[in-house]
Amino acid sequence: MIEKRQQRSATRFILFTVFIYSVGFGIIMPVLPELIQELEDVSLSEATLIGGLISASYALFQFLMGPLVGNLGDRFGRRPVFLVSLLAFGIDFALMGFAPSIIWLFIGRSIAGGLGAIFGPANAAMADISSSEDRAKSFGLVGAAFGIGFIVGPALGGFLGDFGTRVPFFVAGGLAFLNFIYGWFAFPETMAADAKRPFEIKRANPLGALLNLGKLPNLLGVAMIYFLWMLSSSIYPSSWSFFAPAQYGWDSRMVGLSLTCVGLSMALVQALLIGRFVSAIGERKTAIFGIFVAVVIFVFYMVVDISWMAIALCLFVGVQGMAMPSINAMMSRRTPANMQGELQGFNGSLAALAAMIAPLLYNGSLSYFTSDAAPFRFVGAPFAIAACIGLIPLILLIIIKPAADRKPDPDIQN
Repeated sequence: MIEKRQQRSATRFILFTVFIYSVGFGIIMPVLPELIQELEDVSLSEATLIGGLISASYALFQFLMGPLVGNLGDRFGRRPVFLVSLLAFGIDFALMGFAPSIIWLFIGRSIAGGLGAIFGPANAAMADISSSEDRAKSFGLVGAAFGIGFIVGPALGGFLGDFGTRVPFFVAGGLAFLNFIYGWFAFPETMAADAKRPFEIKRANPLGALLNLGKLPNLLGVAMIYFLWMLSSSIYPSSWSFFAPAQYGWDSRMVGLSLTCVGLSMALVQALLIGRFVSAIGERKTAIFGIFVAVVIFVFYMVVDISWMAIALCLFVGVQGMAMPSINAMMSRRTPANMQGELQGFNGSLAALAAMIAPLLYNGSLSYFTSDAAPFRFVGAPFAIAACIGLIPLILLIIIKPAADRKPDPDIQN
């Protein structure tokens, strides 16, 4: 373990980085539909489908390169991987801000997906500096940092959108580059030198990581739960910016306000509640509670078309944020210290696979059921699909062996 002073410095940087990532992600969400319409001269229904494809390009490259980045972290340490991810994140927004055509949005998102995904390196670094018992709480702090950024980002994006659809992209890119400079001086290496392992190309791809991690007891079942939950919960980043204008007639400022409410909810739940829930009822039951609340909210959004009720529901969406850190901690407990980067890279690939399928599934259904070709108009279609998918990991968590989520890490090094 690194010394306490360095641990505090590393924790501050990790959480600040996730915050900046979230701000950048949230800034562009309210204006992305307008930028697509501006570049392609298409309707909102057509922009919804294009937006889904852009999200899928990000997810495709994250899926392909997540295990590579994770394995590089296990070989060379978290610091260089983290800094490269930050640099790529800034390049992504610069390209999108200057984009003369729609293809540049795809290029920028592909770079960010392949190299700029922050959560894998962030969670691996947090696992390095946390005991196995505290990992759900530590991952919850990462989620809280994301939630706080999501309070600021969408509200700021809705405001900046009044000055032009490209302004939020430039602001997000500038924040990423400034954070890279901060990290260069402030972020220490979190991985113990004796925990590093040789790089093996056969493990640095999704299939290789699956085969290798599959040798660990009880891991793949939880991985399936993680994937299905990520697929279900991806309804919001995939579709909300398109769903809300179609269902409620909101402009970019109202979309930003609604996402700010979601961010506030996420930050409060993950900073104040998840640690207490895990201590009281364990990781598995905490995940069950989070997913159950999420499915109930999906059903409400499927049928509710009243604007103020939609905003009110946004204040409870953060409860679903209890699920992902808890499931991630269940997986981390089953994994040795010198494979934490590989695990988080693999989790990144699972999340990316979900994020690749989600916009095609959710945005595709939303585009169809709001088009003239649909037999009837059903704006809530994507939430109906998300609810059905979310029931599967909920049932699997209920029937999984209760003691499994308390299994200690094999050969853990803290």
